[in-house]
Amino acid sequence: MAKRIDVSGLSAYYGSHRAIDDISMTVEPRSVTAFIGPSGCGKSTFLRTLNRMHEVTPGGRVEGKVLLDDENLYASNVDPVAVRRTVGMVFQRPNPFPTMSIFDNVAAGLRLNSRYGKKELADVVEKSLKGANLWNEVKDRLNKPGSGLSGGQQQRLCIARAIAVEPEVLLMDEPCSALDPISTLAIEDLIGELKERFTIVIVTHNMQQAARVSDRTAFFNLAAVGQPGKLIEIDETERIFSNPSVQATEDYISGRFG
Repeated sequence: MAKRIDVSGLSAYYGSHRAIDDISMTVEPRSVTAFIGPSGCGKSTFLRTLNRMHEVTPGGRVEGKVLLDDENLYASNVDPVAVRRTVGMVFQRPNPFPTMSIFDNVAAGLRLNSRYGKKELADVVEKSLKGANLWNEVKDRLNKPGSGLSGGQQQRLCIARAIAVEPEVLLMDEPCSALDPISTLAIEDLIGELKERFTIVIVTHNMQQAARVSDRTAFFNLAAVGQPGKLIEIDETERIFSNPSVQATEDYISGRFG
């Protein structure tokens, strides 16, 4: 079941440096929310706070709350590993496990759970590859290395791996930036299909991509170099691109800076 995210008063730090400041927003279930803004404004840092990946960075810490439905992901009794199973992540560059087969790449997270027998494991791998629109391309070479796939196929393999463990939320950090236009279109189409099952948050530098794939768009900016990034506004994507509330949003979207 896709879940709603409520963020309140969230700031993230690298050591003593505050990277993002006092961010509050809601991400609706079964929707796509895009984060846009110039480089260095904290989009990816904020994305990583949503599944507790930020604290893996040396000196990384967070203040504030991230609620998944009504559960505070930063509560002292919450296991970060469990959070990362519930809130999956797809990274900027495809990162299949290079020594593993296509099958084993998808099954890697499932094998941590002993409840899967051989037949059930194969069924979930097939379902996940179909969910990532990759099954027909790889079904006859499941035992070949995942690293032998094209870049776009590798990214869809990573999406299959992420959805195999049945997360409620899927985070994507510029998932198309390393891909050619045809592969990018395939991933964008896939995002449209996946939002029927998952809550999706995507970071993108591509304004057209944000306009195409997202239901809501959040614009981040920073006042000056060295200052923390801030959420400037979040609204329905159509409104952000046609009639934003803040002049800085319009300036960024129209290419006046960034």
